Amino acid sequence: MSVVTLPLPTYDDVVDAAERLHHVAHTTPVLRCGTADRQYRAQFFFKCENLQRSGSFKFRGAFNTLARFTPEQRKAGVLTFSAGNHAQAIALSARLLDMPALIVMPEDAAASKMAATREYGAQVVTYNPRTEDRMAISRKLALERGMTLVPPSDHADVIAGQGTVVKEFLEQVPKLDYLFVCLGGGGLLAGSVLAAQALAPNCQVIGVEPEAANDGQQSLRKGEIVTIPYPTTIADGAQAPALGQLNFPIIQQGTEEIVTVSDQQLMQTMRFFAERMKIVVEPTGALAFAGACHGGLSLGGKRVGIIVSGGNVDLKRYARFLAD
Repeated sequence: MSVVTLPLPTYDDVVDAAERLHHVAHTTPVLRCGTADRQYRAQFFFKCENLQRSGSFKFRGAFNTLARFTPEQRKAGVLTFSAGNHAQAIALSARLLDMPALIVMPEDAAASKMAATREYGAQVVTYNPRTEDRMAISRKLALERGMTLVPPSDHADVIAGQGTVVKEFLEQVPKLDYLFVCLGGGGLLAGSVLAAQALAPNCQVIGVEPEAANDGQQSLRKGEIVTIPYPTTIADGAQAPALGQLNFPIIQQGTEEIVTVSDQQLMQTMRFFAERMKIVVEPTGALAFAGACHGGLSLGGKRVGIIVSGGNVDLKRYARFLAD
């Protein structure tokens, strides 16, 4: 097994990742919505990573990481664990780079995400998230097969790749006052902090978590990483039990605040995206805008950036979310 341990990434790493992703990742659009602007008396800018390759921002970090593999690592292949978006991103990136991929997924992962991961060419191994340890399973398999383990968030190259979302965003829309970012394991938020500090130092970066999975909020307040073993929320991409060891110090240093929203508020936000903006957004992808709407911050007259992080949602579940 090969597990790469790296120092904390910097904005220079984000710049290098952007070069690596040039002509590989999509330059995703920024949408506006007059209804949102009028309702909250602010200017909202929606960075639509739900339109990224593999359906989420995760492609950026996955491809950036795998593109830096040595020839030996590429031959042996990559292994990861994920509920879905990182799984799909690793699977697609591995296919593009012609290497084997093995994904450890919870048996209750969204059927559409599991199917897409397999369709991209990866082998999938499932586990029971309530009784089995995904990290222990992943390490055992990686050791047996000589594969490189790439965690979903806690990896310098993953963080740098995710940071290209905000680098690109701030080049499209400079001078944001607020930037709302969903938070699970912390790769996107940490990368967002690196880019925002370099390009818009006066922009306040706000993390958003589900109420039932507020380990990041607790960690920021306590000053150390807090773990919630199995958080229950419809936002499956934010069910990481804790922030990564690399992510936490970056988030701690550069995040203004972490707010939480309920699952009901997430469903309301998904409906807003569908009805008013005509885009499909998964529950985790709705976190940032839900946090802006319900997080208790005064946004009147401000320029507010929203990262719409993904659109991978099982259509039957999506229909239920919109109907509830």
